[in-house]
Amino acid sequence: MSLVFDTGTVALETLNWEAPITAANFLHYVNTGFYDQTLVHRAINNFMIQMGWIAYLGLDVLDRVQWEAKEPGPAILNEASNGLSNTRGTLAMARTSDPNSATSQFFINQVDNTFLDYGSANNPDGYAVFARVISGMAVVDGIAGERTTSVNGIGRDVPARGVILESATVTAP
Repeated sequence: MSLVFDTGTVALETLNWEAPITAANFLHYVNTGFYDQTLVHRAINNFMIQMGWIAYLGLDVLDRVQWEAKEPGPAILNEASNGLSNTRGTLAMARTSDPNSATSQFFINQVDNTFLDYGSANNPDGYAVFARVISGMAVVDGIAGERTTSVNGIGRDVPARGVILESATVTAP
């Protein structure tokens, strides 16, 4: 499968056996086109990049990014106890403080973030890893290094120029 950003392509493999609920949830969003033309809405260098919530609507006459929040489906069960670790190049579901609140948002770990693993001192419920990057980490690194700003309605650490996830597709192995 591939994530095509305006800066390049990231190839992934989902970990269907280890995270069946989470991988199926992610693939549902991919197959319905939910992630197409969305913004990377959080990028923190030496941490991660996050997406799957904000629709990119284009630029206005002043070249400002126009956006709107997307309405995700229902929350899923947290599978963070699957034995997978939030290491560089893994994908995990974003969630609120409720461990079973993940919907469409996901992040790509730019570095080893084992403090997000199930059973860790700071995050005992963990963040469910469900996929890994097989090529294209340079694209992730580039996005994580983008200059960021705060945007009302989205939050902080938003790439200032508007990094676009153009498409997410399942590709033949």
